[in-house]
Amino acid sequence: MSEITDMGTRRFGYVNWLGLYTLASREVQRFLSVWTQTLLAPLVTAGLFMLIFSIAIGPRRGDVMGVDFTTFIAPGILMMTVIQNAFANTSSSIVISKVQGNIVDTLMPPLSPVEMVLGYMAGGVGRGLIVALAVALGQLVVLGIVPVHPIWMLTFILLGAALLSAIGMVAGIFANKFDQMAAITNFIVTPLAFLSGTFYSVQALPPVLNEITHFNPIFYMIDGVRHGMIGVSDSSPWLGLAVGLGSVLAVSFIAWRMFARGYRLKS
Repeated sequence: MSEITDMGTRRFGYVNWLGLYTLASREVQRFLSVWTQTLLAPLVTAGLFMLIFSIAIGPRRGDVMGVDFTTFIAPGILMMTVIQNAFANTSSSIVISKVQGNIVDTLMPPLSPVEMVLGYMAGGVGRGLIVALAVALGQLVVLGIVPVHPIWMLTFILLGAALLSAIGMVAGIFANKFDQMAAITNFIVTPLAFLSGTFYSVQALPPVLNEITHFNPIFYMIDGVRHGMIGVSDSSPWLGLAVGLGSVLAVSFIAWRMFARGYRLKS
C-alpha cells in the first residue's frame, strides 16, 4: 500500500521522475544505437564543409571581422550541425512512431505533456551536445581554435539544441508522412540555418536583409556561439540570450499544447 501511495505522490504531486527518465533514456539510446548515422555522419559533413569553404573561398576571402575566414565560419558550421541534429532527433522520433502506429506507447503511460516535452527534448539536446563536443575537438586539433568564452559557447549550444528540439517536436506532431517532414526540413529548417550568418557576417548584407535576419532566432544562436568561440559577433550575447530563452519557451509551449490536446496524435 505504501508503494502505491509513493508512486501516486511522485506522479500526481510534482513530476513522474521515473517516466521522464525512461522517455529521455529511450530517446538518447535511440540515436546512440545508430551512432554511425546520427553522430559520425554529421562530423564528416561538418569536416567537408570546412574543407570545401577553406579551399574554395578562404584564400581569396581575407579577414572577416578581424579574423581569417576559416576561423570565422568554424562556429557557424558547428552550430549548424548542432541544430540540424537536434531537430532531426525529435522530429524523426515522433514521425516514425506515428507512421509505425506505436506513438500510443508514449501517450498511454502516466506522463504529463510537460514531461513528454522534456523527455523528447533531452534526446535532442543530448545528441546536439555530443555532436558539438566532437566538432569542437576537431576544430581545436585542426585549426587550433580555443574557446574565448566557453560559458557563453556552452549556453548558446544548449539554447540552440533546445530550440530546434522543440521545433522538431512541433514539426513531428504536425507531419503525418515522411514527405511532409522532408518538406519542413528542406523549406524551413535548412534555409533558416544557412541564412543566419553561418558563412558570413550580417554586416555584409543589404540593410533590408540585415533587418530581416535579426528576426531569425537561429541567427542569435549562431552569433552567440561565434562570440563564445572566437570573441566576435554581430550582436550582443545578452540580446541573443534573451531571444534564445524566449524562443525556447514559446516553441516549447506550442509543443506542450499539441501534446495536451493530442493534436494529430490520437486520431
